[in-house]
Amino acid sequence: MIIAENISKFSEITLLAIHAALKAGDILRHGYGHAHTINEKEGVHNFVTEYDTKCENEIIAFLKKEGPKSNFLAEEKGSMNNNADLTWIIDPLDGTVNFAHHIPMFSTSIAAMGKNEILIGVVYQPMTHELFIAEKGKGSFLNGRKLNVTSTENINKSILATGFPYNLYENPSHVIQHFVDVLKTGIPIRRIGCASIDLAYVAAGRFDGFWEVGLGPWDCAAGNLLIEEANGKITTWDKNTFNILEKKPILATNSHIHDQLSSILTKEYK
Repeated sequence: MIIAENISKFSEITLLAIHAALKAGDILRHGYGHAHTINEKEGVHNFVTEYDTKCENEIIAFLKKEGPKSNFLAEEKGSMNNNADLTWIIDPLDGTVNFAHHIPMFSTSIAAMGKNEILIGVVYQPMTHELFIAEKGKGSFLNGRKLNVTSTENINKSILATGFPYNLYENPSHVIQHFVDVLKTGIPIRRIGCASIDLAYVAAGRFDGFWEVGLGPWDCAAGNLLIEEANGKITTWDKNTFNILEKKPILATNSHIHDQLSSILTKEYK
């Protein structure tokens, strides 16, 4: 079983998210490698498949049936306000481009927010059977193993990850120039194409840091808590408080290299 260890320490809300993520993962695994119906969304190479919709419907239906009265914020359906104290934030298939091109790097991301703070976060990679779980005040875990960010203190010894927006051609926040500036340090940079996995990998100590422009709340809500509970740090590029609902540029690190990476990403251009 994926989470045999430490399962008793999680709340009912976390267990609901785990169950929903595993159900979505089964759907994605069975659909992986088959032909898909693809519909375009705004931006270049930004689309949705029937599996995005199918998984989202399954997750919401399950949480409505088994969980407390809740609001929902999901990538495909948008916002559903039921005047509840709890809001589920759902990305049924993060990494749709990878999924549609038969690249096995995608996930389901589910978080729950109450009183403007993220309470729990789950990121599930169905092809590797890796289940990342975080609960406020209880830590972050991967398949039962407690996580902690790296202790790397010098950015020159780091491995970083990034992603690019669908409107890259507009070069928002000078993202192209900043990417080149990071490249010039000579350190390895990975571009997985799935922000929730990138963030989970920072929490797991696989990456020392990650940055991107304009993620949706469904992309980063669960990953945000995973990193915080693994003793990492998340801010905007200029080190202000990061709000998952504002779609501001995100900087997530092990905390030790945070200032160094921020100084590169806040360089001004004419």
